[in-house]
Amino acid sequence: MTSSLTPDVLIIGAGPAGSAAAFFAAQRGLSVLLIDAQEFPRDKTCGDGLTPRAMHQLSQMHLAEQLAATYTSHGLKLHGFGGSVAAPWPDSEFGQIGSACKRTDFDHLLLQHALAQESVTAWLGAQAEAPVLKGGRISSVTVLHEGVEKQVRPRHVVVADGVRSTFGKLLGRQWHRGEVYGIAARSYCSTPFSEEPWIHSHLELRDDSGVAQPGYGWIFPLGTGEANVGCGALSTDKRPAKVNTKKLLHSYASSVRTQWQLGEPTKVASALLPMGGAVSQVSGPNWLLIGDAAACVNPLNGEGIDYALETAAMAAQLCSTEKDFTLLWPFQLRERYGEAFLLARTLARALTYPQFLPLVGPLGLRTPIIMRSAARLMGNLVTEADRDVVARVWRGAGHVLTGTRGAAPLWS
Repeated sequence: MTSSLTPDVLIIGAGPAGSAAAFFAAQRGLSVLLIDAQEFPRDKTCGDGLTPRAMHQLSQMHLAEQLAATYTSHGLKLHGFGGSVAAPWPDSEFGQIGSACKRTDFDHLLLQHALAQESVTAWLGAQAEAPVLKGGRISSVTVLHEGVEKQVRPRHVVVADGVRSTFGKLLGRQWHRGEVYGIAARSYCSTPFSEEPWIHSHLELRDDSGVAQPGYGWIFPLGTGEANVGCGALSTDKRPAKVNTKKLLHSYASSVRTQWQLGEPTKVASALLPMGGAVSQVSGPNWLLIGDAAACVNPLNGEGIDYALETAAMAAQLCSTEKDFTLLWPFQLRERYGEAFLLARTLARALTYPQFLPLVGPLGLRTPIIMRSAARLMGNLVTEADRDVVARVWRGAGHVLTGTRGAAPLWS
C-alpha cells in the first residue's frame, strides 16, 4: 500500500463506523490508515443489539452469518401499563434476522476484519491532533503514536470518533442539545435465558419507591450465558431527564430478576448520546463525519450501529471520488435519513413530557397493531421501498413535519 503517512483515506476512530469504512474503502482499492486512541479489545456503552437493518449491512461485509451463529433474535417484546405485545421483525428488504453481540467483541471483530484487507494499516493507542486546514481542506494531521508525533497527509479524512467526537470538535462540529438526546446505562447480568430469541423492552419504569420514571428498560439476550440489561431516557436542555440512570438500572434489574434469574449487574457504564442528526459542521472539502460522530442515531431507541455501517459505506464511496464533500455530504445524509429523523425527533420530544407516556402507553400496549408498528419504527425498518400503510404514514408525516417545523439543525 501507499505509505501510511500519505494514505488515500485517514480514518479517525476504529469502532463499527470507522472499521466498516476502512473495509469498504479497501474494497474500492483505496489505501487506508485507521487510528484509534485506545487499544483493542475495548468496551463501549451500548445495548449490543443488531437489528435486521444492521445485519443486512453486515452481510455486505460477510460477517452476518458468523454473528447469527451465536445468537439470533426474532423481534421485540414490549411490556408495560398492564400489557405486553410481541412484534416480530417484519418481512422487509433487510431480512428478518437480528442478533446481538457485546461491543467488546463486536468492535474487535470488525477491526480485525478491516485489517484483513491488504491496503489497511491500523495505529492503536494513537491520538489525532492539530489538523492543518487550507481553505477548509485538511492538508495534514498530527498523530501522536508510540510516543512520536507523525505528520499524516491524507487525500481524505473520515471522522468516526464517536459521540464526543474530539477530533470533530477541532473541525467545528457542534452538538445542538435543544434537540432530543439520550442518556443511558447498561450492565451485563448472567441468566439461564440468554438464548431467549426476543429482545425485551419495558416502557413503564419505576424506581424503588414505585414512582414512574421518564425512561425505558431493556434486556438483550446475548446467547453466551449473559444478557445486556440497561435503561435509557430522553432529554433536552429545556426538559432534562432528572434521573440517575445507573441507580435506575439497578432498580430495573431487581424488578425483573426473578423472572430472568438474573445475577448481579456487572460492568455498569453510562453515556450521553446525541441523536437524529442534531449536529452541525459535519464536512469540509475532503473530510466528513460518520456514525455517532454525525449523530446518526435513532431518536426513538438509541440504535446507531446500523447507521454507523451504512454511513461508512456511503463515505467510502465518496472517498473514491475527488468531489467536494462540504455540501454534498449533508445533502446525502438529509436525503437518506432526514424525514425519518425529523419525525422520530418530534415523537421523541413528546416523550420528554412526563405526562405523555402514561397517557398513551396503556392504549398502545393494549393495541397490538400500534405496538407492532412502533416496533418497526424503533427497529429502523421502514424504507423508501416499502409500500404498506405503516411506511406511507411514516413518510407522509415526515413530509408534513418537514414543511411545518422549520429548519431544525440537521447536519448543517
